Amino acid sequence: MEMKGTSLFIKALKEEGVDTLFAYPGGQVIDLFDALYDSEGIEVILPRHEQGLIHAADGYARSTGKVGVCLVTSGPGATNLVTGIATANYDSVPLVCFTGQVPTHLIGNDAFQEVDIVGISRNICKHAITVRDRKDLGRIIKEAFFIARSGKPGPVVVDLPKDIQQAMGSDEYPKEVSIRGYKPNTGVHVGQVRRALSILSQAKKPLFLVGGGVNIADAGREFTRLAELTGMPVITTIMGKGAIPTNHPLYIGNIGIHGNYAANRAISECDVLFSIGTRFNDRITGKITEFAKLASIIHIDIDAASISRNIQVDIPIVADAKTAILKILEEAEALPVKEWTEEVQSWKQEYPLEMKKYEGMTPEIIIHKINEKFRNLIVVTDVGQNQMWTTQYLELDHNRKLLTSGGLGTMGYGLPAAIGAQLGNPGTPVVCISGDGGMQMNIQEMATAVALELPLILCVFNNSYLGNVRQWQEMFYGGRYAYTCLTARRSCAKDCKNPEKCCPKYSPDFVKLAESYDAAGIRVEKTEDIDGALEAALKRTDAPTLIEFIIEPEANVYPIVPTGKPLSEMVMD
Repeated sequence: MEMKGTSLFIKALKEEGVDTLFAYPGGQVIDLFDALYDSEGIEVILPRHEQGLIHAADGYARSTGKVGVCLVTSGPGATNLVTGIATANYDSVPLVCFTGQVPTHLIGNDAFQEVDIVGISRNICKHAITVRDRKDLGRIIKEAFFIARSGKPGPVVVDLPKDIQQAMGSDEYPKEVSIRGYKPNTGVHVGQVRRALSILSQAKKPLFLVGGGVNIADAGREFTRLAELTGMPVITTIMGKGAIPTNHPLYIGNIGIHGNYAANRAISECDVLFSIGTRFNDRITGKITEFAKLASIIHIDIDAASISRNIQVDIPIVADAKTAILKILEEAEALPVKEWTEEVQSWKQEYPLEMKKYEGMTPEIIIHKINEKFRNLIVVTDVGQNQMWTTQYLELDHNRKLLTSGGLGTMGYGLPAAIGAQLGNPGTPVVCISGDGGMQMNIQEMATAVALELPLILCVFNNSYLGNVRQWQEMFYGGRYAYTCLTARRSCAKDCKNPEKCCPKYSPDFVKLAESYDAAGIRVEKTEDIDGALEAALKRTDAPTLIEFIIEPEANVYPIVPTGKPLSEMVMD
């Protein structure tokens, strides 16, 4: 039997279990939208910008474990996905992005809204392809979903010319595919596991380093069992946070540029570093030649290309995190490391994370209030100081999730990703923590959240600055706040010493802005008003609430490791 390409597209989505499609219409996908209009079982979500669209699909995928699916038109519609594709690629998020394309006979002719999205995205995604023949349509879509979700997950781009969508052809959709040259590893090398356990058995100061790969593999509970069995202390990257409950006695904290003292010191003094699911990027290593320089390094990662790329390792194990951990659990034993673990824990008590130099309402207090109010929630952050404070103070366990743009550091990620997370988890409170800069980058998605009647709680830490950059300017550029003040006017003095005298207190007025979208807006300036604002937001079940927290403009994130310095050279305050 034959059917149109548009009908096979919808059939394919249903076969892949797609129930939510993040989509924005345009001339080269109008046939697909027309077909979707009469289709049942797939909810089409219409964000207000394609960048918001793909971040929403990303949040949906991260929070549910499903593949996020996008559909946009050609040209600007497709290029507006680029930042989101790169964001997902860095953090190993499974997405399938369908882009409309001009008819095949016009490709390469500078046709209206034609762009080579495959060429543009090839280096920032897992796979990209244009469908050139109607007979290949079903196979290519099947391969796209298989590639996106298997091995190291990631985004896949499928470019759909308009004539392919309209053409008649087979109605068959493959049950499975076999791709030459693409064979994701599904096992674990037992010999390497035993070598790792042998080194571990001789260690005096072993340390677990957990990255996002453990959370992606949903291996948190298995990893916690392994940590408890061995008795080793545990540190995490930002993306690995939550793999073990943050209140667990073996958990020490995050490492990296804004890691805590105990975690950064532990990695500098350990003799065996057992890392699982991390890429060792520069945000966590500091000066590479000084990173864990006393340690033998064991590295488990599903991506062979990630092993020994940044840090030379002694025992590589290419495997899915859960598969490897389960195998290790079969043979691992308790280690005589109680004295070492207690020593690391004592550093945590000696140098706790706290914003002690700032009076009044601080991000630390706000996040502690969120910890108190919600037992089961999803927290989505934007990027900047708000992200660092959240990853420092947010308490997580296996029932709570943290979604954040870790690898690319994409401002504007928070609000749309929260929309996707709320759609995928309708019964779970979703809190988005953002700065005033990041919130404005995709503020148009407030309209989407209102239209979808989503009870999001949007916490804006308003310090009137692009705070992360301002902090660096304060510490390393002589206090020259070059273009980081968000309330500055053209008439302001370049070297501003008294911003409260010449600048507006709010720019924009987030309360009025929220109300203009028919959402609720609350401004909080005192600690005693935090509880009331969060409780009011919790009571609102059919629309978002934006809570604007006015915080100290020049509050900083500490500790901080200056660029090029080893992790041991932290600036504490």
